[in-house]
Amino acid sequence: MLKPTGEAGTTLILGGARSGKSGFAERLVLESGLVPVYVATGRVLDEEMGDRIAKHRQQRGEAWKTVEEPEDLETALDHETRPDRAVLVDCLTLWITNLMMNDADILARSASLCGTLSRVKGPVVLVSNEVGMGIVPENRMARDFRDHAGRLHQQIAAIAAQVYFVAAGLPLKMKG
Repeated sequence: MLKPTGEAGTTLILGGARSGKSGFAERLVLESGLVPVYVATGRVLDEEMGDRIAKHRQQRGEAWKTVEEPEDLETALDHETRPDRAVLVDCLTLWITNLMMNDADILARSASLCGTLSRVKGPVVLVSNEVGMGIVPENRMARDFRDHAGRLHQQIAAIAAQVYFVAAGLPLKMKG
């Protein structure tokens, strides 16, 4: 069950690639009975990614309002959250990637996102890849990415009402 507003209205869903986390997040939003809004952070950088995005949009169907926002997540949440809507952000790791590619201050933007989550006007479900469970990456950029994602996950988990970890399509409730 999704909570209504502010930090108490935040749900974080973590998992690996193809773990079922996005499908679980979509079900949570649809089961809320609220208007579903999908905030997509992915960018079409090649044909495969374009095909993937198109397939996801088709699978969600017409019931969802889709907002494509690869970087300014805070403004998108300010604009899209309302008491009658449930907003799904998919995904935070793509958002971090986009910020890193543009040399943004990740720590400042993470703090800004957490500040935004404290004032949203409706429930928000955030999906992100758990990338810290594998081997230590061999290059600095990959290690920085892993570290940024891990820190952001901890910050959001601290303020979220609910946190889930999904593996093999099975959600494990960690908080809430």
